[in-house]
Amino acid sequence: MDSQPQGFPFGIMAVVELLRLNVRRRLADSAYVDCPFCGDKRGRMNVNFGRNVWRCNYCGESGGMLALYARLNNMTNSQAYREIWDALSTGEASWGGGDHGMTAVSAAAPVSGAAAPGQGQGGIQQSPRASAEEVHRTFSRLFEMLTLSPAHRSHLRSEKRGLTEEQIRQFGFRSTPPYFLCRSLTEKLISQGCTVAGVPGFYRHEKGYWTVKFTSRTSGILIPAVGRDGLIRGAQILLDVPIRDKDDPPDKAGAKYIWLSSSSKEMGATSGSPVHFVGKFPARTVYVTEGLLKADIAHCLMNRSFVATAGANNVSALGGIFRMLAAEGTELIVEAQDMDKYRNANTAKGSSRIYLMAGEHGMECRRLAWDPNYKGIDDWRLALRRKERQREEEKKDPGDASTLKEEQETRNFLQRYRIYQLDFGREQIPIPFAFEGIKELHKAGYEQPPAGQYRLVWDSGLPCPADSTDRERLERIRDAFSDSMPEGYRGRQVAPSDVLELYDEGKRSYYYVDKGGFEPVRFSPFLAKPMPGREQEGAGQ
Repeated sequence: MDSQPQGFPFGIMAVVELLRLNVRRRLADSAYVDCPFCGDKRGRMNVNFGRNVWRCNYCGESGGMLALYARLNNMTNSQAYREIWDALSTGEASWGGGDHGMTAVSAAAPVSGAAAPGQGQGGIQQSPRASAEEVHRTFSRLFEMLTLSPAHRSHLRSEKRGLTEEQIRQFGFRSTPPYFLCRSLTEKLISQGCTVAGVPGFYRHEKGYWTVKFTSRTSGILIPAVGRDGLIRGAQILLDVPIRDKDDPPDKAGAKYIWLSSSSKEMGATSGSPVHFVGKFPARTVYVTEGLLKADIAHCLMNRSFVATAGANNVSALGGIFRMLAAEGTELIVEAQDMDKYRNANTAKGSSRIYLMAGEHGMECRRLAWDPNYKGIDDWRLALRRKERQREEEKKDPGDASTLKEEQETRNFLQRYRIYQLDFGREQIPIPFAFEGIKELHKAGYEQPPAGQYRLVWDSGLPCPADSTDRERLERIRDAFSDSMPEGYRGRQVAPSDVLELYDEGKRSYYYVDKGGFEPVRFSPFLAKPMPGREQEGAGQ
């Protein structure tokens, strides 16, 4: 076992806390935690305080405290030491509070204009917020000093994000700098006449000098938050490694985005969770979504103007920009929040507030509906682009597709089927398992799909090979409703939480659309709402 020599300025439990390992049991000289290597959730890994070593009694992995951090982060022990010390020396071993998550709403001073000094976390003295012009100038100069790493550039250009080199340059994305450059970058900004006091992220170190709060644990892609006036109001970080709070349950995903903020530091400044705007102004129609990067990507794909908040519930700041939009001729607000608004009551509440706020400023508001297989508007539009490119390629080289189709048609039979989908009503009441797999259905307390919350949306037939299995037929049905919809169809794309019925004269079979396939279920079609435009007695028959 490669135990570390004693005399380090930290112990193995500091590393455990930094890695957010779930502690199951504490003893006098050790603790048992969930193993991050084999994924066992029964607390089989022993962490020894006295010797600063660890061993998983299930998979056999073992080592010293530096090796624990190094192996999980694919680095050397020397690199691990520097990162651990950076985090601990800057107070980053505890992530709770402040501007941690995307949904955090600041109670500090407004984003624009000067503010009076205030108290931050734990009574820490905060700087008066700098003016909007000063914040913009400082952030602009800071971004000019930074670069975008090849790995981050590759991520932004990948299919997941779909940005071009020109778009990346236009938005000004940058990689966060290493911790050891923070002081020198700040001093350079000050020497150029930039204001750092009251600018989010900057603070006065306990030794008296000014610096900016970048650490190894918050490394990632810097995303400028730009106001309607074109001024940079703040910045978010798309984290390389999501951060989990130490009290989070083991199955909870970590935060992917955090604000660049120094509200936990002496003479620091909160981010203020500014609203982001991208696109043409003035614009008759403006879309509202959650997430700065999401808005940037969707704007590029749709050529529409977008307003973005930091989270689905962080909509209170929309009042100011809605007032400006209405004054400049905007008539329609399109609510384009993520699809979890259909299953999460808090998210749905934020979505509803957008309608109310738009109405208060004399603007119409509509909800944008898209394929529920995709969480965000950017995911959906990227998928549409990929499918369009695929169709273009198929047109160029059809191959033997037509011959194969003719051969299949000679041995096809007509599979009768029905589609049932969740009905949210006019009030759009959220349903906890909406567009989720069967595990979420069970977590919501249902053994079987509650037919009373469903509506029959389609009753038809589809040619299928005579020797095909039920699963193959279900896949054909799902694929038939992934792009273009048949004439007269009133439902959505087939997605998780839908129920598909296969039937003939002799039997009926019901399947829950899961994320990984289809699960046989019991279903009572007579309890489902009828197809739109049909009489009640004809539904489900």
